[in-house]
Amino acid sequence: QVQLVESGGGLVQPGGSLRLSCAASGSFLGFGTMGWYRQAPGKQRELVAHITSGGSTNSADSVKGRFTISRDNAKNTVYLQMNSLKPEDTAVYYCNAKSLGYRGEYDYWGQGTQVTVSS
Repeated sequence: QVQLVESGGGLVQPGGSLRLSCAASGSFLGFGTMGWYRQAPGKQRELVAHITSGGSTNSADSVKGRFTISRDNAKNTVYLQMNSLKPEDTAVYYCNAKSLGYRGEYDYWGQGTQVTVSS
């Protein structure tokens, strides 16, 4: 059974930093692309950044230069280092991982962790 366990959210002042972690487990063939999405109140869920198993990354224009995604394949863990946080970064952040199967990939989501940027 695939599980994603997130940690690291919280309240931070504008300009501050937070680091999110997501540990994935339970995939017999491992995980492909892993990433972070976020959803602010009244808005649709949007991609923040993702990273392939080979280390290629992609991120939203709104976070480029401020957020960095990385992963530890040995631990099946993906990280999101968030610097220079802005109030508009306030949202619930969700980890996503694609579990590899013999017939394709299967999407799994974490439970979400709240990030609030406020003075």
